[in-house]
Amino acid sequence: MTMPDLDHALDALEGRVASLREARAAYPADLGPTLDAALAELDTAAELLAEAREQLSKAPRRPAGKKDGSQRELKLLRQVFRAFPVPVIVLDGGGMVRRINPETSRMLGSPDGYLVGRSFPLLVDVSRRAAFRSHLTSVLQIGQPAAFETRLSHQGRTHTVQLAISRLTMPGEPQQMVAVVALPTQVQLPEPGSRRPELSDGALLMAAARRQDLLARMGSLLLDEEALRQPVALPRATRLLAAEWADWVIADMVRDGLPRRSIVAGPKNLPVAELVRQVEATAPAGAQVVTQVLERRSGVVHEMVDDETLLGFCAEGPLLTVMGAGSLLCVPIGDGDGALTLVRAHDRPPFTLADLSVMQDVGMQLGLAARAQSSFQSRSRAADALSASVAPRSLPDVPGYEAAAVYRPGSSVGAEFYDVFPVGGGWGFALGGAAGKGEEAASVSAMVRGGLRVLSVWESDPDPVVRKVNEALVEQGTGLFVMAVAGFVKGRRIRMSSAGHHPAALVQPDGYVRFTAGGGVPLGIAPEAETSTEEITLAVGETLVLYSEGLISSRNELGEPYGEERLADVLGRCAGQGPSTVVKAIEEDRSAFSGGQVWDEIVVLALRGV
Repeated sequence: MTMPDLDHALDALEGRVASLREARAAYPADLGPTLDAALAELDTAAELLAEAREQLSKAPRRPAGKKDGSQRELKLLRQVFRAFPVPVIVLDGGGMVRRINPETSRMLGSPDGYLVGRSFPLLVDVSRRAAFRSHLTSVLQIGQPAAFETRLSHQGRTHTVQLAISRLTMPGEPQQMVAVVALPTQVQLPEPGSRRPELSDGALLMAAARRQDLLARMGSLLLDEEALRQPVALPRATRLLAAEWADWVIADMVRDGLPRRSIVAGPKNLPVAELVRQVEATAPAGAQVVTQVLERRSGVVHEMVDDETLLGFCAEGPLLTVMGAGSLLCVPIGDGDGALTLVRAHDRPPFTLADLSVMQDVGMQLGLAARAQSSFQSRSRAADALSASVAPRSLPDVPGYEAAAVYRPGSSVGAEFYDVFPVGGGWGFALGGAAGKGEEAASVSAMVRGGLRVLSVWESDPDPVVRKVNEALVEQGTGLFVMAVAGFVKGRRIRMSSAGHHPAALVQPDGYVRFTAGGGVPLGIAPEAETSTEEITLAVGETLVLYSEGLISSRNELGEPYGEERLADVLGRCAGQGPSTVVKAIEEDRSAFSGGQVWDEIVVLALRGV
């Protein structure tokens, strides 16, 4: 057979295969005749390959030093393989993919060469994998071709196919191989040359937007007040991920040095209650992927699950096998606080490196939320003494200024503080609070308040004081963070350093109210403090007002927050009034707004130039 004859035969075969596809689509309920004809075409294809191989074996070889005839033969064989009009996969004896032709890539929806080096049985339906491996072994040992029907799942596509397996003996290969021909019987193939939709620019943009939306929703969920006060953050997060991102979501938290299975969320549309209980009962310490992630403190993604024992075993065998896992992703929760594992089935698109990146952010958020929630646990011992330690009994006289403050305790012992104290060449003030309630939060606030007062003796600027207090707080390892602002008053100049605190309000004699910069990062989060500094001049008749989170977050019966806009309205009406009148007006307005209810401490400190 000449090369033109072979090209003609391949073209004819491709045309007949196209006709078979049309027949399958036109008569989906009557696949028997189509399958018989398709198997006949496979025999024809095998004959063509045999004739081509025989002809190539008879071709004369060129002398050494010139272009070798074997290279031409190899080139011809590659051309035939690529032009073959049906999906063909070459496997080694272990079932690993060695070669795939373009028709296979088109059917499975994967880039050319993506599956090379991966285990082909993982694409086979779970219930048929054992049968496929048995057929593969039989074909290699006996040499008799085998065929059977199964499903292939990859890249979110599912195909019912007829697999034909034949043994290959390839020159230069140390082991025998097999050729697998996959004839689809229940799948609509895309047109040749069409671009995969998951690779389109629009699809990529939508996927990126979806990941950003997840981070935003997760952040909102974890920063909710209830999530900070009650152990609901982790269950809420796993429900969100199970609803949109995975078939299975497993959270393992480290307690007493060992990972403990905390939450398992399975598919909602499948009767998997018994399997969920098996997953819950499996010890995560025996899961290789969980151990790896906890040890390395970094996530891993398996676009195709090559090792089905990664998540351990249950009574029915490897967990991933029973779960029908096709793709797996595992990331640390916080800094070694636990591990978050997501699993997708074979018929869903696999996890990617982009998914791994966004899930690592989610895991870090979960870790921060878990630690914050733990720090928010309320304790009441020594509550009265701690409450007294966060506020002075009276304010000192500051030359050139009038000062007044109001402190209203919350429903439980809290952590807001304020202070006014002497510094070299002037006076200092501080206001802030730890994120939390109870004994621990109040003791942290007292420590910060005392640190700001003591360190101010040796500094001429409040910013170094705030930074040193941050270092001390981090070293203490309390797990709490503190929003604070400190200022030094020297003459008419006031220099302030803010660590995540609300901006102070500046009330001018004409009633105009503006706010300072505020900002920065709360104390206790990172060893290197990130503060915001600002210097203002407080003229005669102007009033500087500092206030706590409890004032701004007070809510009315509709759930609306008091907010800074309402505060500015009240302050505008207090223009020209003394500090005691200002703080009283603010408290009365807030009380009327919230119906007299006080949940968190209310602190207001006013300083007026005279």
